[in-house]
Amino acid sequence: MRHRMAERKFGLPSDQRKALLKSLTRSMLMYDRIVTTEIRAKEVRPIVEKLVTTARKGGEGASVEMRLHTRRMVRRYVDSNIDEFVRIQGDGKSKKIARNPYYAVPRLFEVIAPRYADRPGGYTRIVKIGFRRGDGAPMVLLEFVDADVTEETAAEPPPAEGRRGLFGLGRARK
Repeated sequence: MRHRMAERKFGLPSDQRKALLKSLTRSMLMYDRIVTTEIRAKEVRPIVEKLVTTARKGGEGASVEMRLHTRRMVRRYVDSNIDEFVRIQGDGKSKKIARNPYYAVPRLFEVIAPRYADRPGGYTRIVKIGFRRGDGAPMVLLEFVDADVTEETAAEPPPAEGRRGLFGLGRARK
């Protein structure tokens, strides 16, 4: 029985499961939307919403200590092996230091949290988009609420040209 179980295990060891959730969370913060399976989206959604709420607490009106503390709390979860600054190969042997484009914490605090300053919660939505072709897993689009959804993004995949599968014998013959 699954009574009082806190999280789904995905059939993975704990370190791989944590890495999967961190990766999905980082992708969500970087790109505002991800396409994943329904079960994974349901597991990532509360994590992302808690991070946005934490970032909102450390926003414009907060003290310096609170801003620093909230950044550290978010950074503790989001980036385990992503550096904030990287060395970029410049002219010859000189290397410049620049902000890593894959570092999600500044984007969360500077772009995403101010967007939801007046919203008390519910920052994400899950839109079902169909089933994965290989194994039939239900696929969803997990995105932030105010992101522009085009009909192409949320549309179902195009219909197959003919019957497929065991008795369809591949593509329809003409």
